[in-house]
Amino acid sequence: MSALAAALREATRRLAEAGVPSARHDAEALAAHLLGTDRASVALAAARGDDVDLGPAYGDLVDERARRVPLQHLVGTAPFRDLVLDVGPGVFVPRPETEVVAQPAVDEAAALVAAGRRPVVVDLCTGSGALAVAVAAEVPGAEVHAVELSAQAHAWAARNVARWAPAVDLRLGDAADAFPDLNGLTDVVVSNPPYVPPGAVPVDPEVRDHDPEVALYGGGPDGLAVPRLVVTAAARLLRPGGLLVVEHADVQQPALLAVLAASGAWRDGTGHPDLTGRPRYVTARRTTP
Repeated sequence: MSALAAALREATRRLAEAGVPSARHDAEALAAHLLGTDRASVALAAARGDDVDLGPAYGDLVDERARRVPLQHLVGTAPFRDLVLDVGPGVFVPRPETEVVAQPAVDEAAALVAAGRRPVVVDLCTGSGALAVAVAAEVPGAEVHAVELSAQAHAWAARNVARWAPAVDLRLGDAADAFPDLNGLTDVVVSNPPYVPPGAVPVDPEVRDHDPEVALYGGGPDGLAVPRLVVTAAARLLRPGGLLVVEHADVQQPALLAVLAASGAWRDGTGHPDLTGRPRYVTARRTTP
């Protein structure tokens, strides 16, 4: 067995013992990070028997991952749709389920561009900037704005905006009163706000111990205090017929749809699943005020 294959095998064993659910994947990803390549190339090299010495730095990374430090913090990046975003301590790590939340915003903006418009898109509670940057990168004709309350998260978002979509207007501030200059002029509001209910502490140590609480817990007994503020802000921002897209926990869809229905500011409120079939986000359109 080559040195590389042996190192990966031992790392996989250690990570599995530590309860990491994706032990082999993470062992290969950490090796790829050290070697400046991708995980598929590492797996191929190990299968070929290439004698690559990863050195003591690899053991240090594996030790950190075994302590359940997020893989994304150790490699410094997280994939999101077609992008690779910079992430680390102080910012919520974007999840695969949020990739589907971006789609209706992308589709709406693209349809407006195709119709000869320059759509205005606002991302409230942007975190790493994932949703805003994805829309801007996939719909170059869109005018994209984003806001983040946390200074630490804002700094990560600024890095991602600079790398992938420099035209995005990124601001530091509260989503509740952000962008008064865009009141009634916005075509799409998209948001992955904090929404975890207070009693639903995440089980995974990577989330519970490393994602910032301000990005996790939505406030109030049901975790929907911040999402309600987002809905209110969106009603202020959107023009009639404008699209709202909001992510939520899998148990919150009926309650969030009820919030939309009760306000009188929305029509066509609809719940949508993520790729696993769990309820994940709602959409609605602004009525005429």
